[in-house]
Amino acid sequence: MHIAKVTAAVNIKEVSWMRKRDLHILTSSIHTYTGDGRFSVVHPENSEQWDLKVEFVQKRDAGIYECQVNTEPKINLAVQLNVEGTAQANIHGPPEVFVKKGSTISLTCSVNVHSTPPSSVVWLHGTKVVDFDSPRGRGGISLETEKTESGTTSRLLVTKAGLSDIGNYTCQPSNANTATVFVHVLNGEHPAAMQHGEHGAGSKLVAWSWTLTMAAFALSYR
Repeated sequence: MHIAKVTAAVNIKEVSWMRKRDLHILTSSIHTYTGDGRFSVVHPENSEQWDLKVEFVQKRDAGIYECQVNTEPKINLAVQLNVEGTAQANIHGPPEVFVKKGSTISLTCSVNVHSTPPSSVVWLHGTKVVDFDSPRGRGGISLETEKTESGTTSRLLVTKAGLSDIGNYTCQPSNANTATVFVHVLNGEHPAAMQHGEHGAGSKLVAWSWTLTMAAFALSYR
């Protein structure tokens, strides 16, 4: 998890943090005024510290942040936040994956961080962390993580896919931006692109089913 902290030491209760590029008041006193949950204020009780904390820092977070103290005259201090070398997770394959009901969902995520590999890689289904202890009545879910010189790779396997497995899957490394893919579970349909194999042996194009269907359709009208 990348965390940026900007600290102001002031012995006053009314302290605000503003992002200068859009003049957005992010925090005031101990309250947060942004829908971006990565931002928060940390103020240990009876201390003079007012920390603006930014979790999962991204390049777009770089810029000037201003600490404002509600006194007369007002006091303010501008601080420049620089974000360097933000890593990006990448889920292999297209942004949408199609699998047959009962087959295995196989998702592979790579993180191009070499100097400081992520301490952990978490997978989310929707907004919830994937539960590897869930029996699911079918053999369950497994995770394989490999760290090499070229980076970190995490592979999520979900056996016997069902309709409850449909949705967004997010790869969330501890020190990189997340990546998301949408998984469709089909009950008998045959799209042009599907994951192939009962054991999730990678993503392959199986357009032959669609091609044969179209060929038969064309022949019937000759």
